[in-house]
Amino acid sequence: MLGTILDVVFIAMIILAVAVVEENELVSAVVKYSLLSLLFILVLFELKAPDVALSAIVVGAVVIGIFLFTIEEVTR
Repeated sequence: MLGTILDVVFIAMIILAVAVVEENELVSAVVKYSLLSLLFILVLFELKAPDVALSAIVVGAVVIGIFLFTIEEVTR
C-alpha cells in the first residue's frame, strides 16, 4: 500500500519539476516549486526522516522567500 502511494507522489514530483522548468511566469514557477517542496517533505516524513524533513522545511521557506523578494526587486 505504501509503495503505491509513494509511486504516485514520485510521479507527481516529476510532473511538477517539469512544470517548474517550463513555466514562463516567475511567481507561478515559485508556487509550483513550493508545491514540489511540500511533496518532497511529505515523502521524507513517510520515509521516517522527520529531522531531515524539518530541515527541508526551513531551507525551503528561506529559498522561497529569497525567490519572491528577488522577483519583486527585479520587476521594479
